[in-house]
Parts: sequence; structure tokens; C-alpha cells
Amino acid sequence: MSMNFTPLVAALAVGLLVSGPTQADAPSYGIERLSGNVNIDDVEARLREALDERDLTLVETVDHAANAANVDLELPDTRLFLFGNPEVGTPMMQCQGSAALDLPQKMVIRQDGDQVHIEWNDPHYLSDRHGLDDCELPLDNVAGVLTEIAAQALGE
Repeated sequence: MSMNFTPLVAALAVGLLVSGPTQADAPSYGIERLSGNVNIDDVEARLREALDERDLTLVETVDHAANAANVDLELPDTRLFLFGNPEVGTPMMQCQGSAALDLPQKMVIRQDGDQVHIEWNDPHYLSDRHGLDDCELPLDNVAGVLTEIAAQALGE
């Protein structure tokens, strides 16, 4: 008995294409992330401390979960922190005014099961998004500082 596997192989290939990328293969769209099995309140306290140690101004915090609860919706703990340094952000906005859409810098800490994620925009992505390539900006330095802040917040 001879079997023709061509239709089966084709169906499997289409199934794989339709299912899309796995989480590991998914593009980041300029979002950096560190995660750990830690307490979100501790992460928030260390994040505030890390910002303060670097003389970064905490402009605002938003408790998305509390806002959701105010309209009878549920959301795991999700907290947004807006912070920055005008000496770094202003040149970005002088280069291209639309950069103000993404400044000040943001970090989100959020509960996802047993994990807490801390996420932020990669400054290189923001440069691409706003066409800042022709400007002399310390993007590598900013990226390094943001990674250090996130790692410190997670207790690493």
C-alpha cells in the first residue's frame, strides 16, 4: 500500500504558517524586558530607588490595575512609571519634535502569574521610529542605563 504524503505535508506547512511565530520568535517591536520571580512591591521600591540614585525625575506613575478596578474590570498588577532627564530628552525632541510622543521614558512593571516583568522602550527603536539617525545622541549610554535600572529593580 503506497501513501501520498504530499497533501499531508502541505497541510502541516500551512498550519505552521498560519499559527505564526512562537513567543520566543515573536518580534520585540522595540520593547526590552527583564523578568523574575519576585514581589512586585519590592520591584517598585527598587525602581524608585534606582531612579533616585541616578537623579532621574519621576514625573508620574499610573496604576493601570487600580484604574481598571474603578470601572469594574480586572487587570493583574500593572504599574507605569514616567521618568526622565531633560538634558537627555530635550535634544531628542529638538532633533525631531515627534519624539515627545515617547518621552519622558517609560517603564512598566506588571504581574504575569508568578513572574514580574519590567519593560521599556529601546532608545534605538525610538530613534528609528522618530528618524533621529542624523542627530548625535547618546543612545548606547541611555540603553545601558535603562538596562541597569531594570536589573536593579528586579534585584539582580
